[in-house]
Amino acid sequence: MKIFVAAVLISSALAVWADSVVAPGARLEKLAGDFKFTEGPTVDAHGNLFFVDQPNNRIMEWSAQGKLSAFLQPSSYANGMCFDAKGNLIACADGHNELWSIAPDKTVTVLVTNFQGKYFNGPNDVWPAPDGGLYFTDPFYRRTWWDHDKMAMPGEDVFWLSANRKELKRVIDDLKQPNGITGTPDGRNLYVADIRAGKTWRYDIQSDGSLTNKTLFCSLGSDGMTIDAEGNLYLTGHGVTVFDKLGKQIDHIDVPESWSANVSFGGPDHQTLFITASESLYSIRLRVKGANAAK
Repeated sequence: MKIFVAAVLISSALAVWADSVVAPGARLEKLAGDFKFTEGPTVDAHGNLFFVDQPNNRIMEWSAQGKLSAFLQPSSYANGMCFDAKGNLIACADGHNELWSIAPDKTVTVLVTNFQGKYFNGPNDVWPAPDGGLYFTDPFYRRTWWDHDKMAMPGEDVFWLSANRKELKRVIDDLKQPNGITGTPDGRNLYVADIRAGKTWRYDIQSDGSLTNKTLFCSLGSDGMTIDAEGNLYLTGHGVTVFDKLGKQIDHIDVPESWSANVSFGGPDHQTLFITASESLYSIRLRVKGANAAK
């Protein structure tokens, strides 16, 4: 009986190890600290990581060589970010509830400022579809740098901006508070976290940018998210929780901060997970690569 029990325990341990996304022997590493609140990590085609120190109104850069510098300050209190196929940094500009495109030379183009004459609540997170369209969440979080305390929009929704930047439409209007967002590299599926409801949903993406087949992916909300090459989804909040493509939890990465806001893959081989967590920036080596690498 003891031999049988031991065999079961060993078998279970091996199964857990086999599912882990963390590289064998890898440990979480604190790269930098003393920020006010970090968010919006995204990596360019050269391997440089960009993230925000939002209350300090600046976008930071952690170079591929491991050097920290301020990329843009002021940054309109940028929040979630991503790179488009042309190398522009797309930023949810929270200062005036806009969506920005920041060129490599730091020239700013304002992409959207309102929808049907109403100011956005505060674009929060953004994902670039393979065809060039942009999906972004628009929850309402009261900011100290605003001169208003009520949202202009009738709800907290998700929007799509076409690749030519001429068409803007609401694509989700039935969530409580959408926040984290990402999609599959083939452009077929979109994942959106309803952080207030504690759920993450999967949608099918249509050719016109609209979404169909809303399906519950898992009963956990998220502040930010990313996806790896195996289709595993990484959700943030209390550390990083990892789900496989079927919505089963397979791993959890503990982070010694009060809140982990967002995640992004980077590194020379796109196999390092960067985590923006409260006052610090962390990284950990994984055994899998990220799915949405900048080109």
